[in-house]
Amino acid sequence: MRVDLITFYVLVVGTLLVSCGMTFWEHRTNPGRSRELKILAAGYGTLAIGCAAASFRHAVPGVLGSALSNLVIEAGYLLILRGVAALNGRRYRAFSIGLLAVQALAWAIGGARWQETVWSFASALPIAAAAAMTSRELLRSDRMHWGQARRIAVIVCGVHALLYAARACVLPWMAALGTPLLMLIAKITMYEGILYSVLLPMTLLRLVRDEAHAQLLRQSQTDYLTGLGNRRSFFEDGARAAAGRDVSVLAIDLDHFKTINDRYGHQAGDEVLKTFALVARSVLGPEAVLARIGGEEFAAVLAGPHGDRAKELAEDVVRRFAATTSRGANGAELRATVSIGLARSGTPESALADVLGAADRALYAAKAGGGNRVEVGRLAQWGEARCDEGVV
Repeated sequence: MRVDLITFYVLVVGTLLVSCGMTFWEHRTNPGRSRELKILAAGYGTLAIGCAAASFRHAVPGVLGSALSNLVIEAGYLLILRGVAALNGRRYRAFSIGLLAVQALAWAIGGARWQETVWSFASALPIAAAAAMTSRELLRSDRMHWGQARRIAVIVCGVHALLYAARACVLPWMAALGTPLLMLIAKITMYEGILYSVLLPMTLLRLVRDEAHAQLLRQSQTDYLTGLGNRRSFFEDGARAAAGRDVSVLAIDLDHFKTINDRYGHQAGDEVLKTFALVARSVLGPEAVLARIGGEEFAAVLAGPHGDRAKELAEDVVRRFAATTSRGANGAELRATVSIGLARSGTPESALADVLGAADRALYAAKAGGGNRVEVGRLAQWGEARCDEGVV
């Protein structure tokens, strides 16, 4: 299929305008990324206006048509860069202003005398720089999900940057080889430009949607009050942590929690739960699978070195929580205690539910012993737990 220059511009402008509309519409359904999506939509729209202006640049006398359309196109690329950077919480305001100023200066100095040279070669360098920085931002992001959409976006921006860098730095030296080669390279650049205008917006939209889906998934697995995992996440993450290795499981219950709620109110009880969550997380560390699985019930899975030190860590949780003060709604200071049952898997193939059951039975023994203590249970051959006392 033969695509002439005008057809190329029509295709690029059309796809960019569609991408602009789709991205702007997406901001209505994704309020968490509304600002970033608006910037990206503005980038696609600006790029479309610049490409449309470029197709009529010779209708404007002198160098003005070429210079203005080139600067608008460059502004579109820089807005796309700023939109991607905003997804990472970064901005490129100074970089963008500086790059536009340098290109405007290039047109002011050499545009009138070497208009086609500046248009064909010098104007490609800022575009290559903006595309390369966009690819770099996608690579270095620690906030965006790393998946197929992100890989494609990195490749699309990287290839675009390489082609425009080659156009600026290599193409002038190849001009001596004749017009046919230059025409071939020009066609490759045109087709790649169409792919860029289609693939990049679609992959960035997919990236934002994947991020929103992952956030919803995290919310569905997070306890809203304590910020810990919920029962579902405990069994899913705990099963992964326990796969193929021995683990220790803690069954945890706050002592006399109903009395705290009855005497001080549910708001005070919520503060006690949040305080315990902070203490437990600080002691057990980020590697532990820690979750709130019921009202005042928590559970944890410890693997590796932490699993070997499970009793020591559990005792530290009990001591530190007993020494921690929570505040009720009226400013009253509250102290609470916690009981913990501990069990270790007998083999790497032990089911998490069985180990938790053994830890639960050890927890009942801790409660029966007065609370504020750790009891250690072991999986018996027939699924029963034998408890050894361990008073703190």
